[in-house]
Amino acid sequence: MEQIQSKAGQGRVADAPSGHWVYRALPRGLWPYAQLARWDRPIGWVLLLWPCWWSTAMAASAYARPGDSLMSLLPSPWFLGLFLLGAIAMRGAGCTYNDIVDEGIDAQVERTRSRPLPSGQVSRRQAWVFLVLQALVGLVVLLQFNSFAVLLGISSLAIVAIYPFMKRITNWPQFVLGLAFSWGALMGWAAEFGDIDGPALLLYFGSIMWVIGYDTIYAHQDKEDDALVGVKSTARFFGENTKSWLVGLYAGALMLFATAFAMAQVPMPALAGLVAAGAHMARQIATLDIDNPDQCLRLFRSNGQVGWIIFIGLICGGAWVALKPLI
Repeated sequence: MEQIQSKAGQGRVADAPSGHWVYRALPRGLWPYAQLARWDRPIGWVLLLWPCWWSTAMAASAYARPGDSLMSLLPSPWFLGLFLLGAIAMRGAGCTYNDIVDEGIDAQVERTRSRPLPSGQVSRRQAWVFLVLQALVGLVVLLQFNSFAVLLGISSLAIVAIYPFMKRITNWPQFVLGLAFSWGALMGWAAEFGDIDGPALLLYFGSIMWVIGYDTIYAHQDKEDDALVGVKSTARFFGENTKSWLVGLYAGALMLFATAFAMAQVPMPALAGLVAAGAHMARQIATLDIDNPDQCLRLFRSNGQVGWIIFIGLICGGAWVALKPLI
């Protein structure tokens, strides 16, 4: 379906892919809610999920010893499933909240004025009700973990609450997004051990740098409109020096990830994933054209592949300890 949504009628939002399952499978009455939750743009919850899964996999293979069983060295499928459901629910709730706060700004930006609130497809009251329902799903998921992880998860809501306002007061809203989107790097470890140790903190700090990097690329899509309406971002702040900043951010993220793995004594094959992820990041920087919005969106989305690469490296590291004696 090619029609872009507006006050004149329903359709897809401007940055959603044409022909997405949301528009083929759901009744028209549910489209605005799917759009609020970004079900038609899944990369958001995918990127929110990866720090959770990395942390879970790192915790499972941490301090591995010869003789440990394969299942003990691999992340719990139950934890992975909970984090998947939680990422979808809380990403949806966060986006709904962000759209409520930013309705006025979204109406002035070309890429976002087709969202359901500025286009008049849903009321603010309906959006608030939908937000609460998604948050309740997230709460049910969170309550499946130990008490420390529950309290840790609840504490992240303070960052989520302030994030939409940061673009109005600082050039670094991407840093605050990093604080929120990287919280899973703490959660996976907490779910396994019931506390936070050095490896989880290093993974968290590294993930923050990764988030700042990829969201800077994303923000270059809107920099002209952002300048007109007074919205701040690292894309505008870095400007023509964006590639140099990305080198530092991505390199810093990889170094922190590697240090986290070393501190947790994660098996060495996991480092191969970081090397491959580094090559992917380098390609992003080399090919980036900050004045090409379509390419910026593609490169931003490609960070979902970075998540897979690092996760598979951690899985291979854990499997290596159990399978090496059999080879």
